[in-house]
Amino acid sequence: MMDATTARSGRPGHGLILVLNCGSSSIKFAVFDPSATPLPRQALWNGKVQGIGGADPDFGETGVAPFPIKLDTAHPYPAALRLIRDRVSQRLDGRRIGAVAHRIVHGGSKYFMPVCVDENVLADLKGYIPLAPLHQPFALEAVEILLREQPDLPQMACFDTAFHHTLPQVEQILPLPYAAWERGLRRYGFHGLSYEYMAVALPERHGDAARGRTVVAHLGSGASLCAMQGLKSMATTMGFSALDGLMMGTRTGALDPGAVLYLMEIEKLSLEQVGRVLYHESGLLGVSGISAEPRVIVRHENDAGETGERARLALALYVRRIVREIGALIAVLGGLDMLVFTAGVGEHNAFIRERICAALGFLGIALDTDANASHAATISTDHSQVLVAIEPTNEEWIAANHALSGLDREKVR
Repeated sequence: MMDATTARSGRPGHGLILVLNCGSSSIKFAVFDPSATPLPRQALWNGKVQGIGGADPDFGETGVAPFPIKLDTAHPYPAALRLIRDRVSQRLDGRRIGAVAHRIVHGGSKYFMPVCVDENVLADLKGYIPLAPLHQPFALEAVEILLREQPDLPQMACFDTAFHHTLPQVEQILPLPYAAWERGLRRYGFHGLSYEYMAVALPERHGDAARGRTVVAHLGSGASLCAMQGLKSMATTMGFSALDGLMMGTRTGALDPGAVLYLMEIEKLSLEQVGRVLYHESGLLGVSGISAEPRVIVRHENDAGETGERARLALALYVRRIVREIGALIAVLGGLDMLVFTAGVGEHNAFIRERICAALGFLGIALDTDANASHAATISTDHSQVLVAIEPTNEEWIAANHALSGLDREKVR
């Protein structure tokens, strides 16, 4: 984990840092200037290509509203990466890119720290594609293209699994035959760059309170919880794969494996069909039949008939699963001092936060309604027995700092 000293040190002369966050249908990017001390939390500019592989992709960046683009239909992903590289080049204004930092979802049981990527590391990381099929192959495709076209440009892989290296073995091991553990089947944990940022930002804002028994809720299209103590990961809900734990936008979260066997043995779904159901057709979208976005679904809660019924059920199940998993993490921690919401849903959906906190009222949580509605940094009242906070995540800044540290290490060698 990055400590506060490292996080605050700017480094002139390295060139700008380009951060890439590659998913199956989008590439997000951000550009940071390491000559500033400390490294600014806000990027010089950022943007994204979304809808890759779809009929209507678009591109937007700081100062430019999203606009439709055309991508090579045979090779849309390399085309999207080329567009980003071209747009970044146009805004460099005589400056240069000194390194690229990639968010890599899975580092397996080998990579616990950011690493400079070469052909050997790339080959290792390709071996983890089956563990993170929604993200790993696309991030590695970007790495491979840059290795081929700009071999002298340093690339730093920053792993979502790394922050959870502090999990005790009893949290990592799965209740399978022990040989599975020896083969690398274990709980890895994800969203680590987000939780690593929490470990930097929360003590800055809340002091020693953040070092106690803290549960961070990273609620976005993907979602997980992390139980932290002493700013380290003690337990987390997303384990071996990105399907585990909480109900998500289109993913099931934790599911009785017997249901998967039933889909395959009785309903005769193929492995590919089951994968599509679990990753793309379930969660909020699957239950509601409306959307994967809570703010869209909530507008239909009062609709008549099945539409309203399914909207209410989807949101009730979504909240219930979060509350149940928070309860489990509280048991592991032996209590709760702080509850933190982050990521897209966690930061912006006041009604989701309100419903979660209402269900956790038995803990002595008292929500400040006005503070919650305005997305304030602290949304609990003064007499609440648990501090409840909102902290916007900043995975890109964490990755940029890791890239700078990697450049420093290369200079020393």
